[in-house]
Amino acid sequence: MSSVVPELPTFLYDLLVSDAAFVALFLVFVLEGAMLLYVAPSELLVPGALALIGESYLLPILAVAVAGATVGQFLLFLVAKYGGREYLLSRSWFRLDESRLDRFDAWFDRWGPVAIPASNAMLFTRGMLTVPAGFAEMSSRRFVVLSATGTLVFESALAALYVFGGRIIG
Repeated sequence: MSSVVPELPTFLYDLLVSDAAFVALFLVFVLEGAMLLYVAPSELLVPGALALIGESYLLPILAVAVAGATVGQFLLFLVAKYGGREYLLSRSWFRLDESRLDRFDAWFDRWGPVAIPASNAMLFTRGMLTVPAGFAEMSSRRFVVLSATGTLVFESALAALYVFGGRIIG
């Protein structure tokens, strides 16, 4: 059991080290990637999973995080691609207003596809270029590769901060 959370009840610990833990984690990351996870900052998901499940599961946690977030972003990309701007702006679950969306459209227009992995690798802009990429009708395959690349960089950095930061501080 992780020393960070030593008092976890046995049934909860058993769940977190079972296959169900990774299914639940995958679904959480799908919601995060689709910009629908409002209850937890995305910056805490991988460190939280490492604390609860254990550092020995670092690579599976990273794989689930990247796969789940990429699936979520791809779903949002498809909604943008086929639903369009007006559709998204009319949805209560869509968190960007028109002025912020205009700003991210301008970023995408200026930087092109490279903006996708770059924004996915930065705090506070994760996933924000997903919608402009959909509006630009980027190929699905290209989007998935770029999205996954940026997400891998971001989640790996968070994992490294958690793993090595704890050793430096502790």
